[in-house]
Amino acid sequence: MRLPRSGAGWTIAVFGLLALLLGALGLIWPETQLRLLGFEVPAERAPGDYTGTFLTASSMASFNMGVYYLLAVATEWRPFYRFTVWFRLVTFTVFTIAVLSDVAPDRFFAVAAWEGLGAVATAVGLWWDARRAGTATDDSVPGPMPATDAAR
Repeated sequence: MRLPRSGAGWTIAVFGLLALLLGALGLIWPETQLRLLGFEVPAERAPGDYTGTFLTASSMASFNMGVYYLLAVATEWRPFYRFTVWFRLVTFTVFTIAVLSDVAPDRFFAVAAWEGLGAVATAVGLWWDARRAGTATDDSVPGPMPATDAAR
């Protein structure tokens, strides 16, 4: 796999790699993942407690999402980059509300912050890349003329 070719690509690559690794962590060592998120890990689960099932599902989703993000980087799929900005902001909002309404522990706000900061970083990367591309293709700067245009 090649390295990202843009600032926005780097932000997507970092998020994708971390999503992949944290998804793998949740699949291999679910208790560690729960502790990282600030959840209790009881010695024994009560009947009807599907925490492990839910963690397996969300870890697999994170792993897959990491693969999708890295594939987007490998192909420099810029519409995907723009799409992620908006939906990571939605994720930030939902996770923040979960913390504020006591659905999730306060420590879970770190996940919300990660999503929000990641969205902003990608948005800044997209802006920076567009700015760099705009100056590189500025028609007001004289440059070599293609041979086909020189004859006209």
